[in-house]
Amino acid sequence: MKFFYPYLLFFCLSIASLAQEAYIATFNVLKLGESPKDFETIAKTMNHFDLVGLEEVITPEGLERLVKSLNKYTNYTWDYHISPFPVGTRKYKEYYAYVWKKDKVKFLASEGFYPDKEKLFIREPYGASFQIGNFDFTLVLQHAVYGKSETERRAEAFHLIKVYRYFQDRDKKENDILIGGDFNLSAFDEAFSPLYEDKDQIIYGIDPNIKTTIGMKKMANSYDNIFLSKIYTQEFTGKSGAVDFTNRDYKVMRNKVSDHLPVFIIVNVDRDDD
Repeated sequence: MKFFYPYLLFFCLSIASLAQEAYIATFNVLKLGESPKDFETIAKTMNHFDLVGLEEVITPEGLERLVKSLNKYTNYTWDYHISPFPVGTRKYKEYYAYVWKKDKVKFLASEGFYPDKEKLFIREPYGASFQIGNFDFTLVLQHAVYGKSETERRAEAFHLIKVYRYFQDRDKKENDILIGGDFNLSAFDEAFSPLYEDKDQIIYGIDPNIKTTIGMKKMANSYDNIFLSKIYTQEFTGKSGAVDFTNRDYKVMRNKVSDHLPVFIIVNVDRDDD
């Protein structure tokens, strides 16, 4: 197992955190509930995190099996939340979901789907609020369109600021909005400029130099990230990365686990700036 941090690579690193730090992750888990999985490897990978937002959950039964595996293969008791219905096209739909360690994370509320009246997103982003220590926040998940060209992906990225603004304005008392997921674009792409130019000083949490998708013979692209406000989410420690579970066995792990690595940020939960 490898842990990628900006500019550093740590082998066999124990990610056990200090009491005041928490690990928040997102993970495109690749057709969970539809394709065969190595649930032990998935569980041991996810055990490094306190809260994980999931994309590509195809069936609730698949999620339930994952949670049972987490309870079996780790020393923690896990809980979960799944979106009330799947989103996507007529031919393909998926749920968003969250799993967390019960003794560390408190589920506060579902914030629902972004009301996509303009049909800007192939899968409407979904949000839920949590509390870890003194840090309360909303984690919004998105699995962006892949489509036939980057033009479609860039269109969704360009409008992501509307999603941030919707969830930011939804609760005047809650300013910590994290948007994570699989964006099918590097965070370096200029399509994200409306996010970066916003008055809330939104930044990417994961270094885009870290490749997060798994090719047949090597790591491929930097598609997964977590965006947050530099002004409001001062709990972000500046530490983040991705967990590489492949052991360079790319083809096998694509099939048994996922074609994406989970990405994470580390936050200080002793403080809350809301």
